[in-house]
Amino acid sequence: MKNFIIYASLLLSLLAGKLSAQETFEAKARAIADKIENITKEEKAALKTEIESVNKELEAGTITKDQADEKKLQFAEIRSKNIETRVGQAQDELKELVKQKVDGKIKQSKNNYISIIIKNDSIRKNRGERRTTSQFVFAAGVNNLVTDGSVANSDFRYWGSHFYEWGFTSNTRLFKNDNLLHLKYGLSVMYNNLRPTDNRLFVVNGNQTNLETSPVNLKDSRLRNVFVTLPVHLEFDFTKSKSKDGKKIFRTHESVRFGIGGYAGFRVKSKQKYCYELDGHDYSVKEKGDFNVNDFIYGVSTYIGYKETSLYLKYDLNPMFQDNAIKQNNISLGIRFDLN
Repeated sequence: MKNFIIYASLLLSLLAGKLSAQETFEAKARAIADKIENITKEEKAALKTEIESVNKELEAGTITKDQADEKKLQFAEIRSKNIETRVGQAQDELKELVKQKVDGKIKQSKNNYISIIIKNDSIRKNRGERRTTSQFVFAAGVNNLVTDGSVANSDFRYWGSHFYEWGFTSNTRLFKNDNLLHLKYGLSVMYNNLRPTDNRLFVVNGNQTNLETSPVNLKDSRLRNVFVTLPVHLEFDFTKSKSKDGKKIFRTHESVRFGIGGYAGFRVKSKQKYCYELDGHDYSVKEKGDFNVNDFIYGVSTYIGYKETSLYLKYDLNPMFQDNAIKQNNISLGIRFDLN
């Protein structure tokens, strides 16, 4: 009877809208993460169907192999652009969500698991009881270049240059009966933005990419580099294990966490955008190219925090530009969310 009363009370609360009046930050972020995952799956499935249709045309002899390869490449570019556009919209939702959380407009769930009891049966979702769990990762913060071992007197705006990162990770507990050490690995997309100071923009001169003063007064100038990376971290999770019915239960992201590791990946694209006003008209220019930026990226990263939120630092070990006379390495500092 007691269990039935608990169930009835929960059901009435749901019907009254008490539990759904304000969604938690975790629930909203998880919904956006699911949206991003579904976008990728949908576009990949569509691309697979299109490629199969091209293969059928090739088998039927209606097109040549070169024509087939060209059509496949066109379809791949279209689907890649679709993913970028749709995921970009989801990213904007994430940025707004993080802003709302910082402003205190969204509450964080107090419970680390959901438990619904019906008679003597329980349906329980406990975080971290399996050896391997998965998380959606989102990070954002400031971005800059290290020159001669320092970011002092930088050529880029300290608060105007940002980075964003989103991805998925797996988190494996390394020891069966100890919760301290975890191996964290996954896939991330990194967006590194640099906004030059003193009315300057990037200009490519052969194998050199230089900052030069613009002949017109710029309202904004920004270079964005996008990378797909494979991050790996050794994570120390100080969440205490609990005991239930004589069995140890291990959870994650409920206490202080510290991670150290690195990442490696490749550049997807680079784009410079600048805006200016001339003769009463507003102009916006977008330039796509490699800007002599390294095609590959590798670096070290670390984070320390409490529960899902951490202070996050990452540093590229290879210089940003391939052949520039002065070597400059990208560095980022921000806030990271690891959401189960």
